[in-house]
Amino acid sequence: MYFKATVLFSLLASSIALPTGNGDRRIKRGVLAVQDYADFQVSSGVAGDALAEVNAKFPIDQSDFASVDAEDLEILKAARETAEAAETEAGGFNDAIEAAGGKNTPEGQALQAGKIKNKVLKLQLQVLALQIEAAQGKDTSEKLAKQQTKLDKNVKEDEAAAGQTSTSVDFQGTSEP
Repeated sequence: MYFKATVLFSLLASSIALPTGNGDRRIKRGVLAVQDYADFQVSSGVAGDALAEVNAKFPIDQSDFASVDAEDLEILKAARETAEAAETEAGGFNDAIEAAGGKNTPEGQALQAGKIKNKVLKLQLQVLALQIEAAQGKDTSEKLAKQQTKLDKNVKEDEAAAGQTSTSVDFQGTSEP
């Protein structure tokens, strides 16, 4: 009995004494999970705050792009592609707006507001990906400037429609790389 207690105490003391720090190395683990479009889309609800909604769904540390995990970058890129597909492919916003009778019907207006919010989603994800790549050594300055201009335009459109009903589409896709 005494021997078992001594061994157990020794093992416990050894595990407590093991080093736990990682020195000067910084370990950054991914913060994003693969999701279905229905879970990461921001088009439902009301217009006016799409950028904040996107940032809440994709909580990347925007103060330290250089340390963003490679998996998170790939998830951002995949989500951006899905958001673009939700706008332009069959069953997406363009088809839904046309089926609703255009942008001037009440249903079409709500879908158009959702489409603008979806554009903010798509463009913010692209801007984030480009900023991450730039911080990690890739020259993205030209493309980043173009995408930032598009993002700014769509954020203003979303803000101008603040309070209006915004509708999403039932689009199938994921953020899986």
